[in-house]
Amino acid sequence: MLRVCGNREDAEDVLVEALLKAYRNLAKLRESTAFQAWLAQIGRRVCWQLKEKEALLPLMQLSALEEGGRELPSAAPPPEAQAARHEMKALLEGALRDLPAEYREVYEMRDLRNLSGSEVARKLGISLAAMKSRLHRARDLMRARLDAALAPPVPRK
Repeated sequence: MLRVCGNREDAEDVLVEALLKAYRNLAKLRESTAFQAWLAQIGRRVCWQLKEKEALLPLMQLSALEEGGRELPSAAPPPEAQAARHEMKALLEGALRDLPAEYREVYEMRDLRNLSGSEVARKLGISLAAMKSRLHRARDLMRARLDAALAPPVPRK
């Protein structure tokens, strides 16, 4: 995301938004092995949308000024969206922090830093098969933690 967005702040926001969209649409993912590519595509689209919005902002501001000097609308997302994004980021960071170290390392290198599988295996001194196994387990644990955190509360009887 850093390469696509151009700066760390936008990349972090895009990553959180992409993870939210991916989580909401997880049932549409046909091949679990394609998760990384699927998430990257979602992230690229979110980044492109952000760039388009930023490119149109000066034109929108001029139009607003021409309409009689009204106050310009804020470019910032509404407070509810900011709070939801902040909460989701905290959930993701917490789920990542709770992963056992051997799974967290693989997950961070492979899914967050986009290193190749062979590069991750080499850096950790493990086989490619072991790296794949740990990555699969890490993704399962992340999904389970997010499911538990985002599941609606069960009503008491």
